[in-house]
Amino acid sequence: MIGDPVRLKTAALLVLLGLLTMLAGIGQLTFWAPAETVTASVPSDTKAAPLTVIDQKLIALHDGPVKIKIQGEGNFMVATGRPDDVEAWVGETAHTTLTGVSADQKSLEASSVDGEATAPSPAGSDLWVSTEDASGELDYTWNPPADGEWSLLVASDGTKPAPSSISMTFPNNATTPWAVPLIVLGIIIILVGAALPFIAKALSNRRKDGQGDGPHDGGETTTLPVQSPSGDAGRSRSSETEGPALRVTALAAALAAVLVGGTAVSAQATTTPEPTASSSSAAASEDEGTPVLLESQLQRILEQVASTVDAADAAKDAAKLAPRVDKMELQVRTQNYKIRTAVSAYEARMPVRATKLQSSVISTKREWPRTVFALTQGDGNVVPQVLTLVQLSPRENYKLWGTAPLQPGTNFPSFPVPREGTESVPAGDNTGLAYSGNEALGILAEMLTTPDSPNRSKLADGQASPYIAGALAYQADTVKNGTSANFKFTHTPVTNQTVVLRTADGGALVVGRLDFAFEGTPKAAGDKLLLEDDSAVFAGGKETTTGMVLNFAESVAVYIPPAGSADPMKLVAATRGLVGASFK
Repeated sequence: MIGDPVRLKTAALLVLLGLLTMLAGIGQLTFWAPAETVTASVPSDTKAAPLTVIDQKLIALHDGPVKIKIQGEGNFMVATGRPDDVEAWVGETAHTTLTGVSADQKSLEASSVDGEATAPSPAGSDLWVSTEDASGELDYTWNPPADGEWSLLVASDGTKPAPSSISMTFPNNATTPWAVPLIVLGIIIILVGAALPFIAKALSNRRKDGQGDGPHDGGETTTLPVQSPSGDAGRSRSSETEGPALRVTALAAALAAVLVGGTAVSAQATTTPEPTASSSSAAASEDEGTPVLLESQLQRILEQVASTVDAADAAKDAAKLAPRVDKMELQVRTQNYKIRTAVSAYEARMPVRATKLQSSVISTKREWPRTVFALTQGDGNVVPQVLTLVQLSPRENYKLWGTAPLQPGTNFPSFPVPREGTESVPAGDNTGLAYSGNEALGILAEMLTTPDSPNRSKLADGQASPYIAGALAYQADTVKNGTSANFKFTHTPVTNQTVVLRTADGGALVVGRLDFAFEGTPKAAGDKLLLEDDSAVFAGGKETTTGMVLNFAESVAVYIPPAGSADPMKLVAATRGLVGASFK
């Protein structure tokens, strides 16, 4: 019975070790568990600059929401934009970029770039998906507005230093991988310890039963006595019985000691993933194919454009158009205001509405200039109209270059969904298309100028198109009624205002401008040409004996089928406006 106390002690030791091992595992999930968050701040000696950029690598360093606390003097803002947009807007301005977290996770890594001492205020830029305004202090929780990479820009008004007190609180990525294994191992050791006395006793009884067994075949067996020192046999049996148990105990004790001793410290350590280094080319590759705007941005821009145009139309004040209107639309509306000021019955330009956005066409061409199309309709729009918006440079906002109502009975082409964006095509490139954008506008201009153009079959419906038919009828009636004058009509594409975006079927929509010139010259000396009231506003009079020139700007949109298609092109939208008149 000497072995029973030893077995009980061994079992008790195993149970104790199991409990300690379980305690180590539970401790990693409770009192040894790492903090849920870590907070890092901008070093106090960071150089002041008018702009601070929080790099996308820092924002994405940890999974989960990131809390940002910013303190500064006066008013400031935080803007969210694509990394390339933020970089482009910052440009050559001196700035500080926050790129990562120090090894001890207490400081934000900051790099300073020298440059221009001031910048325009970033407030109101179309590049920003969202902005947060604050005075003195801002607690800001970062959540990405959409898929992809994002950066933040912190600034006051561009002339004062950006707030320098910035801290970021991240979810702690530290893990406790040994917690569950330790708990499981502890349970196993406890079970082994509890079962050990019973297992050992069963094995001992089995050996005794084996020693008492004799031969069962009926034969006789002679056992020779073996001489041994007194007590050796007993010790031998005890060793055989307790040896395995002691070896198991020693192994379990060693393993538990290593695990308990080593993991208590490691459970408190935090792991910070290193930000992946990326070159400029890698960043550019990441941005390639990303739409230049989210739909929410486009909707906001359209509302601002519509509001600006409404105010200018109501006041007949072209100066009010400047923030949001340019190129052809600025010229046409400016001249429309001049005519309406002198001729009250003259029809106003179709209003611009953003209340009903029927289709948005957003380019993935991230270089400037950038272009988007929008098909909108609202109060005062008898039919939907195609709006062309262009952003010339990062620090400029999108401006309305042209408007053109859809042709009656015409469907707007199908484009890729806005979140995927659509490819921009150079106006002179016909890759994958039946015609280039320039060729398409050239064919349309030729058809408007020459009714029997040999290319008329390349444009659907030919003269039956409402706009084409109306323009040709206007020209024919002018010639018929002006018996005392010779007339000449020319329609010429303005190539530097041509924009082409691919449609979903591999074709493209080209939107551009034609200059329509209408010249009249008296047939004989003394013959007079009479001008309408609207033309007389620009010419300075209503009649001439030397001749006159009327100038119109035509806004058009033409669908180009993909290469290999047997379908003709289609005039999707078109309109014109009088922009000038003069005597020869």
